[in-house]
Amino acid sequence: MMKKVVFVFISAILAIGCNNLKDNEFVISGTANGIKNGKKVFLEVQTETGSIAKDTAIVTDGKFELRGITKELDLGFVRFENEQINMPLILEHGTIELNIVKDSLQKSTLGGTPNNEMFQKFNTDSRVISDKVVKFEKDNNAIMQKAQMSQDTATINRLLKEYRKFQDEMNIYSKKFIKENPDAYLSVLLLENFLVRQYLTPEEVKTYFEGLDVNIQNTKSGSKIKAALKKITGVKIGKPAPNFSAPSPEGKTISLKESLGKVTIIDFWASWCGPCRAENPNVVALYKEFHDKGLNIIGVSLDKEASKWKEAIAKDGLLWPQVSNLKHWKEPIALQYNVESIPATFILDAKGNIVAKNLRGDALRAKVVALLEVK
Repeated sequence: MMKKVVFVFISAILAIGCNNLKDNEFVISGTANGIKNGKKVFLEVQTETGSIAKDTAIVTDGKFELRGITKELDLGFVRFENEQINMPLILEHGTIELNIVKDSLQKSTLGGTPNNEMFQKFNTDSRVISDKVVKFEKDNNAIMQKAQMSQDTATINRLLKEYRKFQDEMNIYSKKFIKENPDAYLSVLLLENFLVRQYLTPEEVKTYFEGLDVNIQNTKSGSKIKAALKKITGVKIGKPAPNFSAPSPEGKTISLKESLGKVTIIDFWASWCGPCRAENPNVVALYKEFHDKGLNIIGVSLDKEASKWKEAIAKDGLLWPQVSNLKHWKEPIALQYNVESIPATFILDAKGNIVAKNLRGDALRAKVVALLEVK
C-alpha cells in the first residue's frame, strides 16, 4: 500500500523598537486570542542539539510578556502549553508585538521591530499564495486519498504537479523578497532554506548572498551559508586545491604548498581503515616508480592515536610526507576537503589544480602517467 501523501506547504513568516531596554534586550508583548488564562507560554530557540527555552510566562487576562537578551539577530518560536502553536519571530533589540490567534496561525501577526515588521510583510504579501494552497488542499485531499487507496498514480502525479506550482510561486516571491530586502534577517533565512533544499545552485546562492548587507551576512545563518558555500565550491575538479598545513609524526608542520610536485596526490587514510591499508602497497609501488619523474604524495591521516598512526606508516612503508591533527572524523583537513569516507584521494596537476578524485589501482596509475607524460 502506498504511503499516504500529505500536502505540505511551508510558508515563512519573519521582523525592532526600544522601550528603555538594555543593550541587546528584547521584550515580547503578546496577546493570546482563544487561549485560556493560566496557560504557560514558552520562548524557544533552535540549536544544533535541540530547542532551548529562553523565557517562560503565564497567560493572564489574555496577555503575556516574554523577555530576554540576544547578542545577535536570531529566529525564535513562541509556543503554548498543550497547544498546536509554534509562532516564529525574530529576536532583536526592542519591543516585539505578537498577536496570537489560537485557531489560525495565518491570522496571527507580529511587528513592533524592523525585522519583525518585514517578516509580517512577507507573510501578508505571500498570503494570496497561501490562500490558494488552502483551497487546493480542501478541494483535493479527498481525491488524493482515494487515488492513493486505488494506486491511481496518474491522478497522484497530476495533483502533485499542480501543487508544486504553488511552491514555485512561493520560491519566486521569496527570491524577489531577498533581492528587494538585503537588510532583512528573513532574507538570509530564506536563502539558507534555498541552499538546504538545493533549489538554487551554489553559484546562485552566492550571488544572492553577496547582495545582502554585510551585517546580515555576518549573522549566524549568514555564517552557515558562507561555511556551506566554502565546503561545496571550495574543493572541485578544475579548481585549485585549498592549501593546508598540519603536524607530521615528528611534530614538524608540513603544508600542501611545499609538498607539490609535477603531480601530487593528497591521500586521506587511517591506520584503522582496512581498505586504506589494502591499497597502500599499490600507492607505495606507484610512488617508487614515479617519484623521480615528479610524483609527490602527502598523506592525511584520520587517526586518533599517534602511536597507531606511526606504527602503520612504518609497517606499510609509506615513504612520503604524512600529516594529521589526530582528530579522527573531525580532522580539519578532511572537513576542509569534504571527506566523508576513506580512502579518499585528490590528484593535482603541476599548478595545484584538482584534476581527479578517488582514483585507485590501474585508474590512478593511468592518470599519473598521463599527467607526467611518461611512456
